[in-house]
Order: sequence, then structure tokens, then C-alpha cells
Amino acid sequence: DRTPALIAQMVGKNGASVWQFDSTDSPSEVSQSGYFANGVALGMKVGDMVTQIDTVGATIHHMYTVKSLNSDGSVNLSDGTAIN
Repeated sequence: DRTPALIAQMVGKNGASVWQFDSTDSPSEVSQSGYFANGVALGMKVGDMVTQIDTVGATIHHMYTVKSLNSDGSVNLSDGTAIN
């Protein structure tokens, strides 16, 4: 399931909300254009932070930033940073 959960919301400012999702996808897959097809509908904004809990790999988390919104409602993420 590629639907992230909103775990902290910035109020009164765009960006800086925090989202989280579980996935076996590699960081190179997650950072592909439009990974979250419904990101705009969910309320994701440029500058939001996204945490991936890696459910199979040795790395526990990866962190991303929403870098752009697409006209089809999907969002693009930065390259992932591993957090061990």
C-alpha cells in the first residue's frame, strides 16, 4: 500500500508536515516521479518530510522530502537518506 499516514501536521505554514509509510521498495523506487499517486489529494505539500519504514532491508528508515507536486495529483520525493 503506497498510502502514507500523516503523523504530524504543520499548522499555519506550508510544508514541514511529517508522513510515514511501510514499504519493501528501495529508495530508488520511492524517489521515482509520482511514487505517491494520490499525494495531492492526501494534502501533501512541497517541503513535507516522509519517513519510510523498511520492512525487509537492513536499514530501518529512509527520509525523503516532497520536492514537487504533479498536475495528475501525484508527488515527487527527494532521494532517500538512510537512517540506521
